Amino acid sequence: MRLFLIFLLLLVPLLGLAARLFWLQLVQGEALAQKALSRQVYRAKSLGMRRPIIDRQGEILAWDEVRARIWAHPIYFQFPGDRDGQRRSVAEVSQKLAAPLELSTAELEKRLSGQATGIRLMENLSLAKGELVKALGISGIDIETYPQRRYPQGPLFANVLGFLNLERQPQSGLELSRDEQLQQQESSQWLLRSGNGVVLPIGLPIGAIREDTLQLQLSLDTRLQRVAHGALAKAVERWQALRAVAMVMDVSNGELLVMASQPSYDPNRFWEAEPHLFREWSVEDLYEPGSTFKPINLAIALEEGLITQDSKVHDTGTIQVGPWTISNHDNKANGLITMGQALKVSSNVAMVKTMVNLPPKRYWQWLGKLRIDQAPNTDLPGATGGYFKPLNTFVRDPIHGATVAFGQGITLTPLKLLQLHASLANGGWLVQPHLIQGLRSGTTLASTVLSQRQKIFDTNVAATVRGWMVESGNNLVISSSGQPIAGKTGTSQKVRNGVYAPDAIIASFVAHLPADQPRFVVLVVVDEPRGVGAAGSTVALPIAGPIIDSLVALENLDLST
Repeated sequence: MRLFLIFLLLLVPLLGLAARLFWLQLVQGEALAQKALSRQVYRAKSLGMRRPIIDRQGEILAWDEVRARIWAHPIYFQFPGDRDGQRRSVAEVSQKLAAPLELSTAELEKRLSGQATGIRLMENLSLAKGELVKALGISGIDIETYPQRRYPQGPLFANVLGFLNLERQPQSGLELSRDEQLQQQESSQWLLRSGNGVVLPIGLPIGAIREDTLQLQLSLDTRLQRVAHGALAKAVERWQALRAVAMVMDVSNGELLVMASQPSYDPNRFWEAEPHLFREWSVEDLYEPGSTFKPINLAIALEEGLITQDSKVHDTGTIQVGPWTISNHDNKANGLITMGQALKVSSNVAMVKTMVNLPPKRYWQWLGKLRIDQAPNTDLPGATGGYFKPLNTFVRDPIHGATVAFGQGITLTPLKLLQLHASLANGGWLVQPHLIQGLRSGTTLASTVLSQRQKIFDTNVAATVRGWMVESGNNLVISSSGQPIAGKTGTSQKVRNGVYAPDAIIASFVAHLPADQPRFVVLVVVDEPRGVGAAGSTVALPIAGPIIDSLVALENLDLST
């Protein structure tokens, strides 16, 4: 009997254990498995850091710097060697931290007071300083490392790069439009970890945890950008202008070597800047190009057989179009002049007399063929298409075609005008303007740009217009070399509240170089310069001078014809 009782006593726990195992494995098994998986597997973000951005020479324009952040939990404060349960005071910990953090104990005590845990003590510290704090071994003091976007060139490329906000969200520029390319190495992965949090290499794809050496390479040249940025800053201050932009494009493939804007801001301290500076206005804002559009019109006239290389036109100083009288900018009559001379004196009358022979519907179709109303396919966000009158309006009233003939009554972005002039410079091809060359790893460049070209002008037509631009540019003091430049200035009126403002102009200058076989187009646009004598030749032209001189030197250009 005694043995039977002992047997029962031993059997009861075994039966209980069996029942418990039955309950855990068969009844709660699936739920417990999911709970375990949720603790072992987690979504890991940012196995790497955001890719750097470099210029065409490999100069760093944007990169992620690893910084340190310090969290404090006073409820757990202990020093190395303290007995279990011992807690150090805020004052004691502040004395330890004062030297490595270079703060007073009073300031630290103030920051550490008020709550028992989860205090963000300091951030944006160097890794070296974080290591000094970590070496103290204070329980309750945690060091968190995190990436912070840096822009070592400061305001120089702010209009192009944009910035990340404090939550590392892209806000403008290439950081926004090329976010996916820049964050590819930040892809999330489902990771398995052990009980102590160590990542286990189970189920990870090959290459999931590795250093990503790819860099986003731009076509921009820091050396030229710096020259342009400085020249624009001086001009904006000298003429009290609202803003100004300078661009340089490789006419063969649409690569931009320069896209500089003033005023600018420091993307490292974006919160101090006016929000309107975050937009690149040369890509987004429309303006009337004025006389810099005249070479485009002459190309259309040549294509339509309205003029030839030897054509002349009689400039009478004024011309009547319906009830409107159109005059030259200087109210002078220039007599019988060639097309090159018409560009040189910037004759509005000569242009109207030339383009009035083109049927309005055909003229309107040409504006569409040039894609005036379509946004250029560029890599910057916010690119905007231009505007010209609807067909019925354009055909009904001849004043619309007359004003477009000298670059008014039509709007486009500076980037679009640059693209159109590149087509004259490269033999008639409309190329895609872009800033990105591709992703680079070491000496290998994986191009991300698709070459998009459309023939819009005959090669001979483009060459003829360039010749006229050289004739126009002979009187322009632009390059220290003294060589001819195929160039054209522009001084257009600016619309305010639906009417042309008498005191507001836009000054511009465009050049093709070298003149005989152009490789580059340079465009400068200055919005609302103020002062006596403000015009394209006095405001925009001097800005282009140092840019062209630097371009000639860096690209070893021969400007002789």
